[in-house]
Amino acid sequence: MEQQQRRTVRRRIFAIAAGGAALGLGVAATLAAWTDTEWVFGGDGDGGPGVGTSTFAIEQNTDAPDFDPGLWVDEPENPGGEMVFTADGILGTDLSPGDSVYASVALRTKATSIAGDVELQPAVPAAGIAADDPDGLLFAALDVRVATSATAFPCNATAFTGGATVIADGDLATTGGSATQALAEESGSVQYYCFEVTLPESVNDEADPSVYMDRAVAPAWEFVATS
Repeated sequence: MEQQQRRTVRRRIFAIAAGGAALGLGVAATLAAWTDTEWVFGGDGDGGPGVGTSTFAIEQNTDAPDFDPGLWVDEPENPGGEMVFTADGILGTDLSPGDSVYASVALRTKATSIAGDVELQPAVPAAGIAADDPDGLLFAALDVRVATSATAFPCNATAFTGGATVIADGDLATTGGSATQALAEESGSVQYYCFEVTLPESVNDEADPSVYMDRAVAPAWEFVATS
């Protein structure tokens, strides 16, 4: 009887040991599982970063009428590039009632830019340019017209009766462009603008027209560009 009990105890010990061995084998198999990983990144094909933002920027050329290809410049701040108003020997500074003078500018996107649209804003006084116009009397009296086309055209009175599109016609101080113009990406197109500034004959109807004499202003126009 005693011998049989010892055999039973021995079998239990073996069973427990065997069970523990089986358990230990299972844990070891889990910890030794094979693993691997793979990585990728967004590149530019040459090992550099491949995700970023585009560039949108425009530039101007006031070298009318030839618009020398070497004279495209960036003028993002008022007063910007200088347009010289003239007409048939009349200087912009020598206006009499009924006279009009003209000046041109061309716009395009920069060589690295995406496409976009531009819209002409009403004139404001040019920053840093000394005017001689007490109370803004002359600035308020002047009229402006602006014609535009995707092809170059003469900037004179005929510009407003030919194939160009008139986008502005009214008081200098309040009249902006009535439409936007599209500019192709990477300098792919040029938009030409002709500005006409007129001292209307109606100033002669003032009680004292001489108040407009010997005045000078420097209107500045902003083109707001959006991509």
